[in-house]
Parts: sequence; structure tokens; C-alpha cells
Amino acid sequence: MPSASSLTDRLRRLAPEAIAFGVIGAGNTMLYMAITWVCLPIGAVKASVIATLVTTTLAYFANRYWTYRHHTRTALRREYTLFFGFNLVGMVIQSGTIAIGKYGFGLTEEHDELMFLGVTALGVAIGTVFRFWAYRTFVFLKPPVDGHEAELADLDAVAGLAELSTENEPGSIAKLDATAT
Repeated sequence: MPSASSLTDRLRRLAPEAIAFGVIGAGNTMLYMAITWVCLPIGAVKASVIATLVTTTLAYFANRYWTYRHHTRTALRREYTLFFGFNLVGMVIQSGTIAIGKYGFGLTEEHDELMFLGVTALGVAIGTVFRFWAYRTFVFLKPPVDGHEAELADLDAVAGLAELSTENEPGSIAKLDATAT
């Protein structure tokens, strides 16, 4: 069981990342709303798609160069693909909570506005925690500790998955780990 001091140290190291992540998220939410508002004349769905693409791309670069600036850099294509994918999963989590409220609990837009706001806030909170965990776990890798992370740096998302699944291939991560021990 970890001691209270090690937990405090861990939280102290995590806090700057969480704060930067929150600032970027809040700024991107406001920008998303502004882009959607400006683009509404071309249609709500098109406006939402444009706003999502712009803000997701900006969030990726802001997180890469500010929130996770001390983490290992891997291929841009790999990071952006994973970032966008996890962002979509977060969106599904948020939308799913609203769907559960509407179809599971029978909430209606006409009579349950405050409940919808509560369910939406819950979905945003769960989606945000998921994104923060996924980005720092899978997208922006921890700083190198054993010297093998450089082999991952040039891999794109598909090649990275293939590399991790090949244990007996020369140059594979599993092979490198086996020779290091």
C-alpha cells in the first residue's frame, strides 16, 4: 500500500498536467461554441463537424506542446490518430450519458431541462477523466526510462500495433526487451 507521502508526491506531479489539460479543454469548449455559432448558417451538423475538427487539432497541439511537453515524442501521425480516436470515445461517453437519461430514464427536453443539464455535466466529467487518462497513458508516452522508447518514436499507429504484437521478429519491442534482461 503506497504511503501518504508518495501519494502526495504523485498528486503534486500530476496537478500541473491536470491544470493545463483543464485550461486547454475550457478554451477549446469556448472556441467550439464560437465556431459552431459562426458556421450555423451552413447547417448545424456541418458547423459541428468543422468545430470538432478545428478544436480537436488545436487541443492536440496544445496538449502535445504544453500539457505533455516533458513526455516522449512519438510520430505525429500516431499521436494525432490516437488523440482523435480517444476524443471520439470521450464524445461517445458524453452522448451516451445523455442517451441514457433520455431513453433509459425517460427524460424529455420539454420538462426535464435541469436534469438534462445534470446528466450532460456528468457525461462531460466522465468523458474528461477518460480523455485525461487515455492521453497520458496511450497518446503522450512517459519519458524514457530504459532506452528502448527511441525504437517507438518513428512508428505510426498501425505499425506500432503490429510491432507490439510480434514477439519473435527481429527488432521487435518484445525481442528488445528479451535481450535486455
